[in-house]
Amino acid sequence: MITVSNLAIQFGKQVLFQDVNLKFTPGNCYGIIGANGAGKSTFLRAISGEISPSKGTIILPSGERLSVLSQDHYAFDELTTLDTVIEGHELLFKVKQEKEALYAKENFTDADGIRASELEEQFAEMEGWNAESNAAMLLSNLGIKESFHALKMKDLSGKQKVRVLLARALFGNPDNLLLDEPTNDLDIETIMWLEEYLSSYDNTVLVVSHDRHFLDAVCTHVVDIDYGKIEIFSGNYSFWYESSQLALRQQNQQNKKAEEKRAELLDFIARFSANASKSKQATSRKKMLEKINIEEIKPSSRRYPGIVFTPSRDPGNVILEVHDLSKSIEGDLLFSDVSFMIEKNDKVAFFSHDPRAMTALFEVIEGKTKPDSGNFSWGVTITPAYLPLDNSAFFNTDLSIIDWLAQFSEDTNEVYLKSYLGKMLFSGEDAQKKVRVLSGGEKMRCMIARMMLQNPNVLVLDSPTNHLDMESIQAFNNTLKTFKSNLLLASHDHQFLQTVCNRIIEVTPNGIIDRQMDFDEYITNEDIKALREKKYRQS
Repeated sequence: MITVSNLAIQFGKQVLFQDVNLKFTPGNCYGIIGANGAGKSTFLRAISGEISPSKGTIILPSGERLSVLSQDHYAFDELTTLDTVIEGHELLFKVKQEKEALYAKENFTDADGIRASELEEQFAEMEGWNAESNAAMLLSNLGIKESFHALKMKDLSGKQKVRVLLARALFGNPDNLLLDEPTNDLDIETIMWLEEYLSSYDNTVLVVSHDRHFLDAVCTHVVDIDYGKIEIFSGNYSFWYESSQLALRQQNQQNKKAEEKRAELLDFIARFSANASKSKQATSRKKMLEKINIEEIKPSSRRYPGIVFTPSRDPGNVILEVHDLSKSIEGDLLFSDVSFMIEKNDKVAFFSHDPRAMTALFEVIEGKTKPDSGNFSWGVTITPAYLPLDNSAFFNTDLSIIDWLAQFSEDTNEVYLKSYLGKMLFSGEDAQKKVRVLSGGEKMRCMIARMMLQNPNVLVLDSPTNHLDMESIQAFNNTLKTFKSNLLLASHDHQFLQTVCNRIIEVTPNGIIDRQMDFDEYITNEDIKALREKKYRQS
């Protein structure tokens, strides 16, 4: 259990939050949310002891172990992968090292024997004899093959290090677990494993994440940083979002009677608790929702961008035809024999074990690069808009935001362009900022504004949630759910794929798997799993 009393954190004159009094109890998972800059990661760093609060205390009961997902990819370069994981349990690793050092002594004394006996007892109590097998199992579940377990961390790729550091945080069943963006660089299948692992975790978990599906799957509570305060709400992210939107609508309906508002809120809570997540925590979550005080529900101060795509014309019957495409990069075969036809109203999720395959395919059909073989053709009525994975080339200029956007618009009237920038939350003097110095999220919002100006009837989106905050992701998702034309989408955002797409095309080195179904059905279908394994085995 973690107890926070009268906490305040301030940097100079900027007060992130103050008067924070919270308790985080075992058996619960707390999803920490808030706008960019609200202090989510700072709050975790304060709890871990990495920074000191300006005021107040954070208390962990004596004897409880706290484990933190490390963000330093180079801190353990000289350790093996397996030892990096085991060292996550500091006391166990210390006992292990001392024990091994004693047994390595040439002159083993009686005192050494007594000490060794004490260490052996400690080691057994901490299940030290199972440490290597438990660490190896964690690594394997997180996609690190056994052949990498004896390698030093410095010999692993950045994405592999992320997974090892996550295994390190999880190792040894810590009493309190702090995770900052744990799904970064994980594929969807590994994220699903982590969701299942945390949904049955018996201790206390605090997690910061932009992955809404992940938060819905694992969280019993939402910790909202807003208005300079931190409050806990029962339920997962979707409940918090829907309830805050309902409260905002009610706030805007000034003439609505108080009893009507109360009835609407109670009905909302009842409906949402009846549809609680299917995770192992569903029963307790449903009980929590049923006990919610309706006064807890209030509008958020968050600002959501206005993302609207208005096709200039309806697409004809021919959207896109692809025939026998293949592509290799640096000797690696990404895909071959790729053939498909996009039909009207298809919203297609492209999926692969190797994310380079989707990017390469999108760059081919957008004419950015040539295939090794095969061909494709867009229908004559089609106006596609492409959101690339790497947008850095667009911003290698000293133009202001408004002048940058003007490059992509037939109408360069300042008022017209500012209306698009305003929708994307650039207001006032923001329009004169140089695009070269924008953050990753700001650049993504510029790219979305550029797409909106194109009035496309087909959207091609490669990892559209990258760098975006939760509010922008939610707004983008809401827009795509109602987009009337075609969509080609590659993303690690489970909720995007599940709520938007009606067709799945998995790209493998040996052709594709193409199914008309939603993403959850696809990813859990046993026949498709067997077919997928066969196609990758052939490569």
